[in-house]
Amino acid sequence: MEALTLKVAAREVEVRVGYADTLWGCPECQARMHVHAYEERRWRHLDSCQFQTVIVARVPVVRCAAHGAQTVAVPWAERYARFTRLFERLAIDVMLECSITGACAILGLSWDQADGIKQRAVQRGLARKQPAVMPRLCVDEKGMGRGQEYLTLVAQVRAEQMTVEYVAEGRHQASLDGFWGGLTAAQLAGVEAVAMDMWEPYLRSTLAHLPGGADKIVPDPFHLVKYLNESVNEVRLGEHRRLQAAGDDTLKGTRQWWLYGFENVPDQHGPRFELIRALNLQTARAWGPKEVFRSFWLCADVKHARRYFAKWYGWAMRSQLEPVKKVARMCQRHLPNLLTSFIHRLTNGPIEGLNNKIQGLSKKAFGYRNKERFKADIFFHLGGLDLYPTQ
Repeated sequence: MEALTLKVAAREVEVRVGYADTLWGCPECQARMHVHAYEERRWRHLDSCQFQTVIVARVPVVRCAAHGAQTVAVPWAERYARFTRLFERLAIDVMLECSITGACAILGLSWDQADGIKQRAVQRGLARKQPAVMPRLCVDEKGMGRGQEYLTLVAQVRAEQMTVEYVAEGRHQASLDGFWGGLTAAQLAGVEAVAMDMWEPYLRSTLAHLPGGADKIVPDPFHLVKYLNESVNEVRLGEHRRLQAAGDDTLKGTRQWWLYGFENVPDQHGPRFELIRALNLQTARAWGPKEVFRSFWLCADVKHARRYFAKWYGWAMRSQLEPVKKVARMCQRHLPNLLTSFIHRLTNGPIEGLNNKIQGLSKKAFGYRNKERFKADIFFHLGGLDLYPTQ
């Protein structure tokens, strides 16, 4: 240390650092060479008694025959950074716990400075990530809150931590192709199960890239129940219009009742729901297969599940209700994948939990106008990356 200056008015402690070496290495090729020039630089360091601490040094600039003029690396900060490694570690910890605006207020940073630290942390973490086998994966889409804009997410399911491994714009086949295309042959061979909804572009991508993908795709029960609920609601809407045209309001105000699981119908509506359900209504006929299908996931093994599905499928097709039959035929087409659920016991539940956390990030940031920053925030908070600069 050459000098220490206390600047009370600016609430700043300035530490000037010097050195004795005359030979330095090129930051690119490490070749030893003499100093060509000097550049005075400043770095924000950890605060001292609520005063900002700033390190100041004249940094040598060397001229390399291969790489031209290069500013040498200093031990306390990463190249081109305006903050010391220790300060960046603190800033990362603070931003992991609160919004970037809150971090700026706590640390005395501008928004651009805090965002720069975050972006470098994500780039650093992604660069350090080594290819590894990921046996259990979940694939889902996340709406960005503006019309039909989506992100495709791939997450790895592990006992100790659920991590986002891939984020891409859109929910097309090409969106997921980018993930599969980036894996090594060993990684592809190591995938044991992939949970996803039955969105056709995702299915095509997985079948095209993943060896034995047909035996590894596990449809998500939540989305199947969603499709069945939609079929019941479609039947109800059509029947309600016909009844109303004849002056019958039996189905008026009952929309939500048919979408509940039977055990979740509110007590105050239970008696009337029982009466309506006993009537000879198409909606009641559509509701039955929806409820009974829920027990499919409780089967003990593949054999029992196959037998249960056969009975359910016959009942659904005999309903003579096209919306119900449409979902039943879809399930029949994907029956081999449905049965993989009883082998791998994997659902999209974990990634739905991650989606809730991503929604929390969006609320904390009051939305994202920049998709790249949205993706960077997902990796920053949920990617399981090594974000910190080396010490």
